[in-house]
Amino acid sequence: MAALRILIADDESIRLMSLRAQLMALGHVVVAEACNGQEAITLAAHTQPDLAILDIKMPLVDGIEAAERITQARPIPIILLTAYSETQLVERAAQADISAYLMKPISEEDLLPAITLALTRFREFQASQQEVANLREALEARKKIEQAKGILMRRLGLGEAEAYRRLQRQSQETNRKLAQVAEALITADQLL
Repeated sequence: MAALRILIADDESIRLMSLRAQLMALGHVVVAEACNGQEAITLAAHTQPDLAILDIKMPLVDGIEAAERITQARPIPIILLTAYSETQLVERAAQADISAYLMKPISEEDLLPAITLALTRFREFQASQQEVANLREALEARKKIEQAKGILMRRLGLGEAEAYRRLQRQSQETNRKLAQVAEALITADQLL
C-alpha cells in the first residue's frame, strides 16, 4: 500500500501521539492533528488528506458530524475510533457512510486492516456513485433522443427508424454526441 496522507483527531494528546507513531510505523504520513471536531473539519479543508481517523467523542463537534462535514466538502474515507460500543453511535456512523469503525485501544495490527477496508469500501462507493451518474446521464440522453425522433417524425413525416438514422447521420457529420444533436433539435423546435 502506498503511503497515505492522513488527518487524525482525538481530544487526548497522548492518543494522538500514539496514533501518529503507529501510522508512521505503517509508512503513512500524518498531515494534520486535531483536538476537536471543528479543528478536524478546518484542517481537512486545508490539508486535503487521503484519509481521516477521527475519535467519535470530541468537543465542539463530535467525530460523526465532523466526518459528515468533511465528506460533504470533499469525499474521503473515514475511520472512526471509539471507546464506546453504544448502538446509537454505530447507527449514526453507518448513516454517515463511515468506511470503518475501531474500538480503542488500537494497535498497529488493527490499523492496517481497517485502513485497507476503509480504502476498499470508499473506492467501491465512489465507483457505484459514478455508475449511478453514468446511468442517469444515459437515461437523460435517451429521453432527449426519443423526443428528437418524435419531432422529426412529426415535422417531416418520417418513420421511427428513419428519424433515428437522420439523428445518427447528423451526429457523425458534426462529430457531436447523439444526445447533443438531439438537444439542439429540441431547442430549435421550441424556438419555432
